[in-house]
Amino acid sequence: MPSFKLPLAITTGLKSLGVDPSELLRRAGLPLTLFSTGQVHVTTEQLFALWQGIGELSTDPAIGLKLADQVPLAQHHPASIAAHHARNLRDGLQRMARYKLLCCSEEMRMTEKGNECVLEFNWLLSREQVPGFLLDAAFASMLHLGRRGTGVQIRPWRIELRQPAEHREIRERYFGCPIKFAAARNAIVFRRSDLDLPFITYNADLVAMLSPQIDRELVRKKSELTVTGRVKWVLIRLLGGRAPEIDDVAKELGMSCRTLQRRITAEQTTFRRLISDARRELARHYLLQPALEFAEVACLLGYEDPNSFFRAFREWEGTTPSEWRRERKVRSPP
Repeated sequence: MPSFKLPLAITTGLKSLGVDPSELLRRAGLPLTLFSTGQVHVTTEQLFALWQGIGELSTDPAIGLKLADQVPLAQHHPASIAAHHARNLRDGLQRMARYKLLCCSEEMRMTEKGNECVLEFNWLLSREQVPGFLLDAAFASMLHLGRRGTGVQIRPWRIELRQPAEHREIRERYFGCPIKFAAARNAIVFRRSDLDLPFITYNADLVAMLSPQIDRELVRKKSELTVTGRVKWVLIRLLGGRAPEIDDVAKELGMSCRTLQRRITAEQTTFRRLISDARRELARHYLLQPALEFAEVACLLGYEDPNSFFRAFREWEGTTPSEWRRERKVRSPP
């Protein structure tokens, strides 16, 4: 599964809040040398394990909210630094979305409609519930960006969380807005009028200096992701309980169904083959999780019955799911 760079600066914030990074790695079941390798790459699953560990090691229910303020700006990625010195809040948030695209395991969608600006967060390649402390940190970092940049005590319109109600008073006091739990999405909603608030931290020279480097990284990132690659990425996110239709994917990519079909054909493949490729990649990931039964895996991959999954898996791997899982278990170190 793809991995994403984890900023080493997070260890600075953890220590300041009383969390021992070594103990955290031990609790999360990750290599104890992870933070000393210089370039820390983790999968979404490992990122979630880290945040679960943070919640278990800390007695502070507001640790996710506080951690966003603990990492010095000088240790941020250049794209994040540019966002903090943008022209206004809209520019800053748009730059943060580009930063997420470059460096993080989450996708940040920014939508302006009516009086609202919705920032929706989705973590890639995961069907697990996002740890609450991770969501706190993600939303707090957006609010911190706005408040630091504008010098105004911005208050979001509301926060929407998929998780059940927990620590409502702490969260509402920090964000200064209502929290809607058990929502359909994870999102922080700003007033659209706040987007035009100018940043007192605006630094045109710094942004001009950093932008070429960021643009080169984005070009490289996009060049690595063909249309078929983008389709497969969307399919991996959408698969679960049913097989997505090409209309669903076209909508996600912001193009017409006809245009998407034409581009898929130009890259000498088919939508059906891309669904199969996405299912194969996800199947390998799910089968490495012993707690998942084969019927559950079949459902997560959008198959109507387990037998269809078994037939497809034998075509992909030349063996059965149970044999594949058993072989991987034997290979794994004790």
